[in-house]
Amino acid sequence: MSINREIIKVYDMTCTSCESRVEKALKKVNGVVNAMASYSAAQVIVEYDSELCTRIQLNEAINKAGYSTKGSSSIKFAGFLVIVAAVLLLGNSTAGFDMSAKLNNASYVVLFVVGMLTSIHCVGMCGGIMLTQSLSKNNILIENQSKLKNLMPSILYNAGRVTSYTIIGGIVGALGSVLSLSLNVKAGLQIFAGIFMVIMGLNMAGLSLFRKFNIKLPWSSCNIKNKPKAPFLVGILNGLMPCGPLQTMQLYALGTGSAINGAVSMFLFSLGTVPLMLVFGAISGLLSKGYTKQLLKFSGILVVILGLIMGNRGLALAGVGVPNASTLVQNLSGTQASASQANIGKATIENGVQIIKMTADNNGYTPNAFYVQKGIPVKWIITGSQINSCNNAVVVPSLNIQKTLKSGENTIEFTPKDGDINFSCWMGMIRGVIKVTDNLDSVDTSKADSSIPAPSSGMSCCKGGTAGSAAAQTPSIYGNDLSKVSTDRLIKKANISADSQTLNIKGTGYEFEPLVIVLQKGIKTNLSIDLSAFDDADDKFTILNGDNDNVVTNFNGKKGVVNVEFNIPNSGTYLIVKDNVIVTGIEVADSLKTVNLEDVRKKFINE
Repeated sequence: MSINREIIKVYDMTCTSCESRVEKALKKVNGVVNAMASYSAAQVIVEYDSELCTRIQLNEAINKAGYSTKGSSSIKFAGFLVIVAAVLLLGNSTAGFDMSAKLNNASYVVLFVVGMLTSIHCVGMCGGIMLTQSLSKNNILIENQSKLKNLMPSILYNAGRVTSYTIIGGIVGALGSVLSLSLNVKAGLQIFAGIFMVIMGLNMAGLSLFRKFNIKLPWSSCNIKNKPKAPFLVGILNGLMPCGPLQTMQLYALGTGSAINGAVSMFLFSLGTVPLMLVFGAISGLLSKGYTKQLLKFSGILVVILGLIMGNRGLALAGVGVPNASTLVQNLSGTQASASQANIGKATIENGVQIIKMTADNNGYTPNAFYVQKGIPVKWIITGSQINSCNNAVVVPSLNIQKTLKSGENTIEFTPKDGDINFSCWMGMIRGVIKVTDNLDSVDTSKADSSIPAPSSGMSCCKGGTAGSAAAQTPSIYGNDLSKVSTDRLIKKANISADSQTLNIKGTGYEFEPLVIVLQKGIKTNLSIDLSAFDDADDKFTILNGDNDNVVTNFNGKKGVVNVEFNIPNSGTYLIVKDNVIVTGIEVADSLKTVNLEDVRKKFINE
């Protein structure tokens, strides 16, 4: 016996779970005493009897497992960057198509596609687990049993996986929601998630720049004993596997800052992995190992793009003015938008105060760039023309302002100092800037300025009604023209009895009826809210002050009637908000007897 110890380079490993696959493949070779693979070092240490096997046989075993012992081309990294840049910039070179906006809105679609592509990875890493759940106790299909019954264990296993991924997505999304109470923490979280996703995407694509940066759960492994029992439970446990793509998507869910959005993100990602996991046995012989690796590398490119989008949003929330794809294409091509195209506004001075005006609608923010003079107070008037789930809050990091917008006029006041003031929507997707100058009279808005972000152009994230994507697909219960709806239907006063006031609200689809309620200050209020026909009723609602965003109370919704008690001591404008979307306006008056409903209508409803 002659024992040799060799270090063999192994390429195309995508996560730490690949180590066990390489080790298994080598240990099956007659003569191999031991094998220890390292994902971070891209190698495997093999001890073998040279009289029983050769180096060539070891290389063949590694190749059959789907990996390579030969390095790839030195131009791979440059080619990878070209592909990513092409995906981000190609759409922007076509008139009328904003790729960055489409990617922002289509993130869920991209997550589903990423799931479909990374399902190749799922099959390779943990496909054996699913096979143990898909076969009978005798490891053969029962011929006299229906096809559905034969398929049921596999369905249950995948249902468990989807359930596990969704629950984990909701948990980490909820954690992100808690952390996002601080604007700086929210920005930092999204930047971190974006960086992590880029690193994991590069690793998935086969690049070794950050190979040593990985997360491995020491108590988890893709190796479990063949116990064809409880496939659903086994699928649930699958969510704890140390899988690079899975951990990347969990970071993405964390960055959403919402339990619902995190759960939906992971649900769609996991749903994308299901089809191939169900049929991989039938197609595994048709797809070569090299072909599956290429698909996984392409999936890595998509993950990098998602990471760039996530990080870019985080930078926007942090107040860092990063140009979007449209602006980059403009600069690279040498073309600049005209003043009218750039939607640049210049402050006007009235009674010692600078006035700038902006409109929030389904096209985003118009204008999205302003010039103001340093040291003179600014009154920023934002008209909420079409408020939706994307544009309904303006974030100004340098001023520590996060203003929830309502229909009608909203005001932000500040005194500019040195340095430009970047702002964005609460998601970091719609951006703008307030340029601060020493002398406003010297500003010529007709001259192009490459530092100004590209204007909003019907961004897809902003299209739809007041409740986001649901509103975009479902007709409003009030029709298309609010001016034709009676005030008595749109606005309701509370009924005062003894020392309390009561009022009934009904939720239908994505809207509340009435749109605005009128209460009297300093009296205990009992709201009865019927959510039987309301979409996504099982969620948290918040009643807050429309001027300073101070929370009056929170309540949890449910299918059925929800009773809410509170007391608002001061008059003013208040809002009922769900998922950062305004569902009802509240006018609190000194006395209900003096309230004119038509005046309230003009204040809240822009017709």
